[in-house]
Amino acid sequence: MQPSLFASVQWTVSSLTRHIRDLLESDAELQDMWVEGEISNLSRPASGHIYFTLKDAGASLKSVMWKTTAARLPLKLQDGMAVAAHGRIGVYEVSGQYQLYADQIRPVGEGALYQEFLRLKAMLESEGLFAAERKRSIPEFPKRIGIVTSATGAALRDMLTAIRRRLPIVEVILSPAPVQGEDAPPKLVEAIASLNALKPKPDVILLARGGGSIEDLWAFNDERVVRAVAASEIPIICGVGHETDFTLSDFAADLRAPTPTAAAELATPITVIELADNLKTLDSQLTTFLLDLLQQQSNSLSSLRDGMRFFSPARRIQSDRQRLDDLVRRADAGQAHRLMLEASQLKGLDKRLEALSPLKVLARGYAVVTRQKDGLLIHKVAQAEDGIRVRVSDGEFDAEVVIRNS
Repeated sequence: MQPSLFASVQWTVSSLTRHIRDLLESDAELQDMWVEGEISNLSRPASGHIYFTLKDAGASLKSVMWKTTAARLPLKLQDGMAVAAHGRIGVYEVSGQYQLYADQIRPVGEGALYQEFLRLKAMLESEGLFAAERKRSIPEFPKRIGIVTSATGAALRDMLTAIRRRLPIVEVILSPAPVQGEDAPPKLVEAIASLNALKPKPDVILLARGGGSIEDLWAFNDERVVRAVAASEIPIICGVGHETDFTLSDFAADLRAPTPTAAAELATPITVIELADNLKTLDSQLTTFLLDLLQQQSNSLSSLRDGMRFFSPARRIQSDRQRLDDLVRRADAGQAHRLMLEASQLKGLDKRLEALSPLKVLARGYAVVTRQKDGLLIHKVAQAEDGIRVRVSDGEFDAEVVIRNS
């Protein structure tokens, strides 16, 4: 068949490859998918990326998992392993081939468990078991920490190491239980209940185990365990598996930790070093407060003491004594002034009396004449008799009376 003269514009290899890439990446189903197959041509170069091929009896699919995702992959991949890989379909333009960019890988057989996981999650979420408003805060300074995990697992050792390092004074109570297998769910429920029955109760419970496959972690997806976590009177921190592992118990817990060690760290938000620093700060603040308080009380006491001195009987006595002294001085001054006035008046009277004294009159040449026989003061001639006594300024003398008619 000859090419048409009216064919569309000619493509370059690059433009056609980009067009095919755009078509594949615009298909939503191809951007969020699970693909089952057998691993072959597994390669782990120094870059840290993982390259492999997924194949079945009829076809093969080039696949890649980037370093950051591969570092968190709990599964050890091997050629010939049957797996289900999750990711998106894209085009590697250099070689012009489409391939799967994987972000999760799990062994085949987990598909049914994952569907059950989604079913349980939807059911329990609809009941409000995962609601954010029912989550409780973790105590800032726990005195007792309960742990629910295997007594022989590495998770317990890691948590105890973290707790001893951060807050060695806290009391740890282990309520051991198997963390996988058919017996694990009822034993986990029993372990949580036993910690809730203690008196006094722990301040927080750590529910934890190390990483594993979805089957290994399935006990923490069991409906009985999830309901026990949600019903616990004590706040629960769930640290199951690795950072990329999620269980239904994580959603029901008050706080989710990416690992058991992280759960122990979240349960001890204040380390013993921070606690010591806080105590030093509080001690300094308390000392400053007490010194300020003492200074304030001292100032108040001084004010009261000054007030007491002002209103005290001794001060009043001193004041009254001073007032008495003032009154005495004023009385003495008044008396002296009065005496001076009276002396002046007396002196005036004395002068007046002296001025009116008969002696003064006599000194001016007058005389006082009395009868000798009875001392009668003679005012008239008719009163004069034979003997009279005449008193002058410097004495007296007797005289005979000679009456002459005028």
